[in-house]
Amino acid sequence: MQSELSGGFTQAPQQAAQAFRACLEAMARPGQVQAIRGAAPPAPLSPAAGAVLLTLVDQAVTLHLAPSHDTPAIRAWVAFHCGAQLVDAEQADFALGTWAALGPIERFAIGTPDYPDRSATLIVEMAAFGAANARLSGPGIASVQEADLPAIPAIQQNHAQFPLGLDFLLCSGAQVFGLPRSTKVEAL
Repeated sequence: MQSELSGGFTQAPQQAAQAFRACLEAMARPGQVQAIRGAAPPAPLSPAAGAVLLTLVDQAVTLHLAPSHDTPAIRAWVAFHCGAQLVDAEQADFALGTWAALGPIERFAIGTPDYPDRSATLIVEMAAFGAANARLSGPGIASVQEADLPAIPAIQQNHAQFPLGLDFLLCSGAQVFGLPRSTKVEAL
């Protein structure tokens, strides 16, 4: 049985730096899968999503747990390791869950014209990264990058709001890739 005290970084300085680098690379190179390790969170939280939480979420930010991940074990783990205040979707800086459980994504903050950075980042858990169903282009992509996305029309609508909009970190197992709001998405 796992305790909320376990599952964090065992070599915090090195693992936190490596995980932070993976998160930066994921957002700087949309669609390129990055390895991210070090966390052993309670199920159904993937090691990748756990490492993202340990790296980006702390007591200075708010977190929304979608029903897919709103369990007593995850609440306790987040409280101990991150200290983030858990809030409703509309007040969240970060949100965690499966795509279906996070929806509708329109309820998350997309920023304002004066402060586009006041938007939410969604940490989307996927069972696996499957065959590519989308073509990505934009900043950080040399020409095009293919990726497996959960809901292309919703992500296209998000991009249409740029510079406002949501940013996404998609996690599966010990892998993560980023999808910033600046990325153009076309269905394959």
